Amino acid sequence: MDLTYLAGVLPASNQELVWWSCFSLLTIAVFKILLHSDAEDAIEFSVPVPEACRPGWKGKQLDEPTIKVSGSTAVQCYCPATGQSLGLVNSVTPDGIDRIVSKATKAQKSWATSSFAERRQVLKTLLKFLLNNQDTIVRAACLDSGKTRVDAIFGEILVTAEKLKWTIDHGEKALRAERRPTNFLMFYKKNEVRYEPLGVVSACVSWNYPLHNLLGPIISALFTGNAIVVKNSENTAWSSVYYANIARSALIACGHDPDLVHAITCWPQTADHLTSHPGISHMTFIGSKPVAHAVAKSAAKVLMPLCVELGGKDAAMILDDPSSKPTSQGEMDRVASIIMRGVFQSAGQNCIGIERVVAMPQAYDRLVSMLEPRIKALRLGYDLDAEAGGQVDVGATVSAASFDKLERLINEAVAQGARLLAGGRRYKHPEYPAGHYFEPTLLVDVTPSMSIAQEELFAPVAVLMRADNPQHAVDIANGTIYGLGCSVFGPTGSSAARAQLQWVAKNAQAGMVAVNDFAVFYAVQLPFGGVRGSGYGRFAGEEGLRGLCNAKSVCEDRWPGLIKTAIPGKLDYPMNKGAFQMGKGVVELGYGETWTRTLAGVRKLVGL
Repeated sequence: MDLTYLAGVLPASNQELVWWSCFSLLTIAVFKILLHSDAEDAIEFSVPVPEACRPGWKGKQLDEPTIKVSGSTAVQCYCPATGQSLGLVNSVTPDGIDRIVSKATKAQKSWATSSFAERRQVLKTLLKFLLNNQDTIVRAACLDSGKTRVDAIFGEILVTAEKLKWTIDHGEKALRAERRPTNFLMFYKKNEVRYEPLGVVSACVSWNYPLHNLLGPIISALFTGNAIVVKNSENTAWSSVYYANIARSALIACGHDPDLVHAITCWPQTADHLTSHPGISHMTFIGSKPVAHAVAKSAAKVLMPLCVELGGKDAAMILDDPSSKPTSQGEMDRVASIIMRGVFQSAGQNCIGIERVVAMPQAYDRLVSMLEPRIKALRLGYDLDAEAGGQVDVGATVSAASFDKLERLINEAVAQGARLLAGGRRYKHPEYPAGHYFEPTLLVDVTPSMSIAQEELFAPVAVLMRADNPQHAVDIANGTIYGLGCSVFGPTGSSAARAQLQWVAKNAQAGMVAVNDFAVFYAVQLPFGGVRGSGYGRFAGEEGLRGLCNAKSVCEDRWPGLIKTAIPGKLDYPMNKGAFQMGKGVVELGYGETWTRTLAGVRKLVGL
């Protein structure tokens, strides 16, 4: 889950950039004044820097990198860009999970009574550490996942800072008790919904964003008054130890129990113990559909509620002007740049990445000619290597497990009529032969019947598909089992063009839609999640916070010293003759659709 939402905002010239920067700083200052929250001071703290993040580190080179160690239950952590060992992380046992849940349960009892001011202070402390230690945090993410520093600064730092800042500024409002309306019969009652902690919640998160996917659920859990146990991916177990230590250290610095936060590493056979644990009140799952079925089945044993995010096959729909007027070159350049970022960021390992580009006739031909040279020019490599000097555009994938499938799908598509214009196969890097690299790929003339148009790739592969008109584009976009997010690009110079954009956005079967942009819904903390095969439930935004709470309905007397509910004599047990007629009178008095019906209810009520 990630985006670089500034891609379509920054101006081109230096003069424009100066003016834009001044305007942005003024806007930020105004917003900070308007959105100023309580002045709980952030507290400085430190966390030991992992050995591999220190200058001059050289890890042991593994000949055939794998996370499994023969004869051991430990996880072998390594850098997927180079194959260098990062060390071992022990997997937790079922007994270990029991002990962790017990500690979290104990810590949560007092945390549930904490004030919003105390919770904000923890988040502000975390935000300050994040901003002060960007280089180390980014380096850890790059080492463990193979991504580039630019991908990490946006996909790890920016989105985590946004979640922290949004929760600091708006979290209390989302969780305040809400007044709800009453009715005529219950006019003397006042009603509200209170959002109270569930206890110990959990999250099983994926490896593609090791910092953000770990800290995101922690931020929400802490602010809602819960404790949390996060099962991180085995593929990024090394960095998860460091990132969890940051959260625990922030709690200690603010005077709270670090046992509110736990991160665990375990193999699938042990994970079932967590997903069916009676001490866990809610679970957020981020991963694949097959694993989600197993998690849901396991969670059903204890009726554990789930929020499930399963990835997608997101389409970027590129529309032509309804009047057939050509789109300006500047606009096409902007769209092409966003497509490049949407497809190749984090080597395509992005659940809301652009998996399909669905373009109408004019846009299609121009995009093919624009994208081909840019994709061929992309440079693969290890961004942390000093020799690379920032000359890396696309990093490694977290493993080579999907390479056989990717090559098969690409070859099948070509055999069925698609054209391969760039890439298409795994890449053995001359400097990092043990790294996991796949060539940036451009495949055009793909049709909906091809498997590559239906299956999630999670790889640096641009798939272009033709659409005859907006209806056809929507049909293609909706033509998979998925429905996570999508984007739609098109002219806005006329009312017809704007209506076309809105029509496509309305008819897209997805949980999230970005209009003339890519994935920006995540940069403003709108509820995140999908429909159909992309899962159910939402995290982020008000809905995400409230999903980790017991929405307790409370109804009480408005004037307790003046009027309270009393049972009329005829309706009191043992009931008297006329009870049924009186009951009908109550119903008609309260809900009669005409004055005649209401008056009839009054007569029945008084026995006339």
